[in-house]
Amino acid sequence: MQDAPNLSISPEKVFFIVSKARQSDIEASEPELLSDLTDDDAEGGGSSRTTDRAELAAFIRDLNVDEQIDLVALMWLGRGDGERDNLRELRQDAVRAHNNRTATYLMDTPMLADYLEEAMAEFGLSPEDFEENH
Repeated sequence: MQDAPNLSISPEKVFFIVSKARQSDIEASEPELLSDLTDDDAEGGGSSRTTDRAELAAFIRDLNVDEQIDLVALMWLGRGDGERDNLRELRQDAVRAHNNRTATYLMDTPMLADYLEEAMAEFGLSPEDFEENH
């Protein structure tokens, strides 16, 4: 593992968000695949997209302000808006931009999961490192 970022949000929380964002992306882009996966469940298969998005939004909203700011900074890092060495500057920009719409902003960002995963990879962290914790 390279130098882990000194962040308020834990890698476990970031990768939980990555996982939920990926589920939401699959549901949005391939609803027929989701229906194939949920046919055995019969009941409630159609509401899972709304439920997953609501769960993800609630999770992000429940983060404290510092964790939300770090999450935005990581998304920007993964998107290529800055370099690992200037994460502090990205975080300062995120502090200035922070408002009560952080969950919506992040969830409306195409490729959110990819960006967060890319940012964590910059520090040598991958989802596989944290899977058994869930």
